[in-house]
Amino acid sequence: MSLRVIRGTFLAASFVVAASCGGGGGGGGSSGSGPITVSPPPPPPVVRLTTGETGRFLTQATFGPLSSEIDALRDSSFSAWISAQQSQALGPSALTYMDERLVALRAANAQANLNSTHFYEYFWREAATAPDQLRQRVKFALSQMFVVSFADPAVDPRGMASYYDMLGKNAFGNYRTLLEDVSLHPMMGVYLTHLGNIKEDAATGRTPDENYAREVMQLMSLGVFALNNDGTIRKDAAGNNLVSYTPNDISEMAKVFRGFSWYNATPTNNTFSGSGRNNASYVTPMIAYPNFHSTAAKSFLGVTIPASSTVDAAGDLKIALDTIFNHPNVGPFFAKHMIQRLVTSNPSPAYVDRVATVFNNNGSGIRGDIGAVVRAVLLDSEARNMSAGSDANYGKIREPIVRLGNFMRTFGATSVSGNWTVGSTSGSTSYGQSPLAAPSVFNFYRPGYSPPNTKIGNAGLVAPEMQIVDEVTIAGYANTLQGTINTGIGSGNDVRGNFTGEIAVAGDPAALADRMNTLMLYGSMSAGLRQRIIDSVTGVTVPAATGSYQDTIDTALLNRAKLAIYLTMVSPDYLIQR
Repeated sequence: MSLRVIRGTFLAASFVVAASCGGGGGGGGSSGSGPITVSPPPPPPVVRLTTGETGRFLTQATFGPLSSEIDALRDSSFSAWISAQQSQALGPSALTYMDERLVALRAANAQANLNSTHFYEYFWREAATAPDQLRQRVKFALSQMFVVSFADPAVDPRGMASYYDMLGKNAFGNYRTLLEDVSLHPMMGVYLTHLGNIKEDAATGRTPDENYAREVMQLMSLGVFALNNDGTIRKDAAGNNLVSYTPNDISEMAKVFRGFSWYNATPTNNTFSGSGRNNASYVTPMIAYPNFHSTAAKSFLGVTIPASSTVDAAGDLKIALDTIFNHPNVGPFFAKHMIQRLVTSNPSPAYVDRVATVFNNNGSGIRGDIGAVVRAVLLDSEARNMSAGSDANYGKIREPIVRLGNFMRTFGATSVSGNWTVGSTSGSTSYGQSPLAAPSVFNFYRPGYSPPNTKIGNAGLVAPEMQIVDEVTIAGYANTLQGTINTGIGSGNDVRGNFTGEIAVAGDPAALADRMNTLMLYGSMSAGLRQRIIDSVTGVTVPAATGSYQDTIDTALLNRAKLAIYLTMVSPDYLIQR
């Protein structure tokens, strides 16, 4: 008999015992009572998920858990939640939002144009209110691997919205499809300068632009060093690091990315150079222009495309992307990126290996299944280990964008205007980070960054998000957060939190501290922080409950709620997600 309990589901196998009773005396006769059915013992009590377990899971998988989501998930399972999230249809398009905003802008000013602020509005609306939260977190994670940035003034706001939508469309799809969509998106073509590039010419000395060929390998697929499946670096016999590609691989692969440029229904040499661009050209995949694509031999990563008198840009691209996709580095490289963005900065090699194995084969013979990888990242025993909070080496710093999204979701933020008019938050005196605004193709921070002269570095650990942390950004976060909680954020303090749930318990400082613990720290609040919150909010006097002082009472309770949120969100307990 097999008995097993899986989050309240009782699985039992009843069994039948064939019993025979031997007869006494009388030469060979036998008798029996027949088969006896034995009932299994009663199932054990249903084991619900704890609020700590659900809060921690939703912290990793969303922009911040709602109280109602924490409670609802307790009666379900993490796997079921992931399945439900991954089956949700794509939400409203960024392009729809951007077009609506442009129409509204031009109603007031016929010359008005979109800018990065209008993309940010869309981003924050979705981060705060979209029901497909797992997709929102995953596409943000993908945007930090497949980087395009408003830091480049050449990018187009509507095109950037299209690019971000494309990442969302592929969030649970296949990495190979994502790789091609990224390679052909005009905003990536503009950002990494392979759009409108002309084939090499020995007579003039013109050589292929190598920018995208380098970065697609270094930052989006292989990484610099050859990797074992567990993400550790492979060594040669002398103990030196093996590289995953060479300068020659870059130069040769660069030939593949020549001759692609702006979409046009009737392409010509002039449209290749950008003439006749329209709205569609900024959001439609680049097309091949045969006159400008290289027909020379191309040898990279152990594969050779022979020279040909026939132009086959699509065929060359397919070979190049297939070669990258099937490289053994991609599984561990992609696995570690997703683990670092969602769960922990220093995953064990075993954790990386388990997730990379799912990338290599999702269990049905399919390679590159991003949805399966995300599931593996979030359900791994290392991610779900509730005792991780006691390990000083575990976890990750919550980056500013995630913190602000967490505030908006957890405290039911709404937009007064309906447009979520939060502009850039990149300045060091603000939150120090804005979506799709990395300072370079290397993202806001490098995955292997280790702050120098620190215990982290001395322990051989990394803390990527620390690369955007300094004295100025710390003060900027603390000051901006205070304003966000107190009056709101955005143009005219457009986006404001709702603290009704906190006000309801603010008369009891301990209950208020415990609510912060549940909503924002999944039960991991230290005793020191809890006492600090209790002492601080107790210092905000609440007048005696009399009708004539009701406004004063309400204000005091609101101030207590705001103070508790602030103290939680500036604490190390919160800033480090474990």
